[in-house]
Amino acid sequence: MPDHQTSANAASGPLAGFRVVEFAGIGPGPFACMMLADMGAEVVTLDRPGAEKNQTSAAARGRKVVEIDLKNEATIGQALDLLEQADALVEGFRPGVMERLGLGPDVVLAKNPRLVYGRMTGWGQDGPLAQAAGHDINYISVTGALAAIGPTERPVPPLNLVGDFGGGALYLVVGVLAALLEAKQSGKGQVVDAAMCDGAASLMSMFYDFAAIGRWTGERESNFLDGGAHFYGVYQCGCGNFISIGSIEPQFYQLLRRLAGLSEACFDAQLEREAWPALRQKLADVFKTKTRDE
Repeated sequence: MPDHQTSANAASGPLAGFRVVEFAGIGPGPFACMMLADMGAEVVTLDRPGAEKNQTSAAARGRKVVEIDLKNEATIGQALDLLEQADALVEGFRPGVMERLGLGPDVVLAKNPRLVYGRMTGWGQDGPLAQAAGHDINYISVTGALAAIGPTERPVPPLNLVGDFGGGALYLVVGVLAALLEAKQSGKGQVVDAAMCDGAASLMSMFYDFAAIGRWTGERESNFLDGGAHFYGVYQCGCGNFISIGSIEPQFYQLLRRLAGLSEACFDAQLEREAWPALRQKLADVFKTKTRDE
């Protein structure tokens, strides 16, 4: 079980002195561990033999890679020995995989009661979709996040930022940090179960609130943060490049009007939703008269 140092992990930061054992995966799990490593934690990644080449991305920085064949029962004891000295574990397998390997929470926490056991899934540990395959676009679809993003004609995937990294990695990191604080006080670890669909739904909280009070509609490009408002959006310039504006507050809206020469009285109706389409077209015409640099 050779140990490979892939990059120097700075022994400073708020998590200096903490050890995290990561079971190699892709996407939000490695990103979460990158953040923990960036905060000073020692991250040890368990990966299959010969897979060190996978540890070359930015998200893989700050790791020690330990090659281990988890399908070989003889090596499970080695993994448990490493976990006995760890503060946290991060895994992103489908529900039940760690249990079948003999490394489920009950086994590991019996070996190390103060361990924080971090789990990352798409749909959660149980339920009708728990064993279903999926990607970011599927997780954010069920929350309404995907439906809200894009032009009127169709939704547009916002890269994989909302599910994988926003609703997944960041929520897992918050949970692990909170559990580490608790474990430091009580000496007891716990399971942190982060599901990307749950995190994406949580990120939509403000928009659910807006919808409940009648300030948000289900039609794309009809709300003040989705491109519907003329003062918050992206415009093409005469050179073909684009510029973004976010002039929500009255003082910034007045600045936009002054700089863009929007003296017409119709622009007084900043918050009148019915006026937005016409004002957006007028502003689009203004930006077409200048290059982006101008």
